[in-house]
Amino acid sequence: MNDKELFGSETAKGGFRNEDEVISKFNNWEKDKIAQKWLVAMSYAIEEIEYVKAVKIGGNYKTDVQVQVTIKLKEAIDCENLSVKLVSNPQGFNQIDKREIDKYVQMWNIPKDIESILRLFTGKTKPNKSGLKDSRRMLLKEMPMQDQDKIIKFFTKNKILIISDVLKGRDKFAADWMLVILRKDKDSYDWALKDINTVMNAFGQGKVRITKQGGLKIGQIGMQRKGGDAGRESSKMLQFKINPCLLFNGN
Repeated sequence: MNDKELFGSETAKGGFRNEDEVISKFNNWEKDKIAQKWLVAMSYAIEEIEYVKAVKIGGNYKTDVQVQVTIKLKEAIDCENLSVKLVSNPQGFNQIDKREIDKYVQMWNIPKDIESILRLFTGKTKPNKSGLKDSRRMLLKEMPMQDQDKIIKFFTKNKILIISDVLKGRDKFAADWMLVILRKDKDSYDWALKDINTVMNAFGQGKVRITKQGGLKIGQIGMQRKGGDAGRESSKMLQFKINPCLLFNGN
């Protein structure tokens, strides 16, 4: 796959507003030059394609758009699952996963001591320590060094599994690709399309460490308390975020 096929800068009236426009471009693939570039990037030869159908995938899946490709003289239909990230700020962050701590405990077989630390971190368990930045929860940097070391060791040991789960998923709609569309202004946009293994390698670069803000960084993936929601219980969920525009850096 050639890197030139993975990036593009386009002019389009109105730019991109939502995933429906991605679907529309794929479904108009015979005339749409951008959709053709995306298909070529996914290793398809345009002259061999008979039919393309793109559909939106609802629900809590990593895949936003599924592209079904029928090849001439071939009975089977290929399915490509795309995680679509529409961004307007090249320095902005995009949520890729959020759940209750109990769900992550089941997914990653999190031991009790690590679960307790995460509950303090999100405010599920109210701290009894004074002098905290926020009396409702503890930042990781406010915890004893022994607990900080435990968190770093656990997420380092399980780094590959965690990165795969938050970016790719493990269900029937696990993502095969990530398509990032950066809206530059109302009439133009940049795009990057990369296979999910390249995406996981890009966002996995770097050690597991506690940030100056008191959260956790797993490579290039940030872990934090969800927050917001007017302080309701949902604000105490664990959340993972990325800057999708990292994929424009050629990793």
